[in-house]
Amino acid sequence: MSIILDENTTVVVQGMTGREGSLRTKYMQDYGTKVVAGVTPGKGGMEVHGIPVYNTVKEAIRAHGEIDASVTFIPGPALKGAVYEAIDAGIKFVCSPVERIPIHDVIDMVSYARKHDVMLLGPGSLGMITPGKAVVGWLGGSVDWASTLFDPGPIGVISRSGGQSGTVPWALKVAGLGISTALHIGTEPVLGLTMADVLKKFEKDEQTKAVAVFGEIGGTLEEEAAEVVANGEFTKPLVVFIAGAWAPEGMRFSHASSIVEKGRGTAQGKMKALTEAGAYVVDSPEEIAPKIKELIAV
Repeated sequence: MSIILDENTTVVVQGMTGREGSLRTKYMQDYGTKVVAGVTPGKGGMEVHGIPVYNTVKEAIRAHGEIDASVTFIPGPALKGAVYEAIDAGIKFVCSPVERIPIHDVIDMVSYARKHDVMLLGPGSLGMITPGKAVVGWLGGSVDWASTLFDPGPIGVISRSGGQSGTVPWALKVAGLGISTALHIGTEPVLGLTMADVLKKFEKDEQTKAVAVFGEIGGTLEEEAAEVVANGEFTKPLVVFIAGAWAPEGMRFSHASSIVEKGRGTAQGKMKALTEAGAYVVDSPEEIAPKIKELIAV
């Protein structure tokens, strides 16, 4: 099993005819993702990599029936309109691998998605991958790299760092453990799917026996995850590394959302909350796989 994404998930790519949209569509298609349609206003009737392009998401759905997910390769200022279009057309999962979005647009998108019970991954997410089945976004980069880094197995992976999204899966692979699903939740200060949301989904997945998290300072995502554990909504082993513990207050670390301000979002506060809730906090990414092996029977 997996969460959200598997070999049967149908996908429409908004912005497929652009450079990034075309390149990433080819990667997703070659990996095995069921990309059934593309959307670019004014480009309806074209094909990209043999996939038909439509002017609107609703046109694509009329032609292909229900579509499960959209991936938006749309310039930042136009992303809000594209996400609204997907939601209004009935898409229930939207992955937005786009950065530098106006914050008021992000807030509107997240609110609109929650109002319509839609899962929004990002903005600023590299995407997610279910090894051997499907990928959305560009997590993994190429089929060769994705096949090298991500092996199927029993561990769920959540990363706040795009650049480190392959680190934990690789460490798990070297340790003889694979992953059920891995995802980069995004870089913006406000996000759609949170760590807490994803943990609840991993809790329901029979394949997932434990979850590994690459966290960072700043924000409250890890504290919210700790609340889910403390409330008994996630009961499987949870092993977490928090990057940026050395950063002084006010210094930007990695992303704009990774800033410690006025005592909030500190590594120490996150570690304390997670440990008190019953999660396991390690001092380096290299310690994640050994700790998980201690906690589960492989």
